Amino acid sequence: QAQLVESGGGLVQAGGSLRLSCAASGRTFSISTYAMGWFRQAPGKAREFVARINWSGSTTYYGDSVKGRFTISRDNAKNTVYLQMNNLKPEDTAVYYCAGDVSGRIVPPTTAQFWGQGTQVTVSS
Repeated sequence: QAQLVESGGGLVQAGGSLRLSCAASGRTFSISTYAMGWFRQAPGKAREFVARINWSGSTTYYGDSVKGRFTISRDNAKNTVYLQMNNLKPEDTAVYYCAGDVSGRIVPPTTAQFWGQGTQVTVSS
C-alpha cells in the first residue's frame, strides 16, 4: 500500500536542531514527480503550512514563521523528502506532517492529495 512515512521527530532543547524525513513506501509508489510539503499542527491550533518543494527540487517556498531556520530538500533517487530544522523554538512544538501534490508545482503551496501520519516534535525551553 502506497503511503508517506515521516520519521526523525523527538524532544530537543530550544536552539537545537532536528532533521525530519518523509519516505514514500510501497513497491511502485514514487514521489519523484510530486511537489512535496511539510505542515504542522499544534494542540488546539489549526494546521499550518511550513515548507514546500517542487518536483525537481529547484524551487522551495516557506511559511513566514520558519524562514531562515528550516530547509526543505529532496532526494528523488531515495524517494525521500527532508526538513532540516535549526534554531528550534518552543513554538515549533507540533506534529509535523508531510504531504504530496501530484501537480509537481510549487504553487499553490497548500494543495496536497497524499498525507503521512505525522511525527511529533517537542521543543523544550
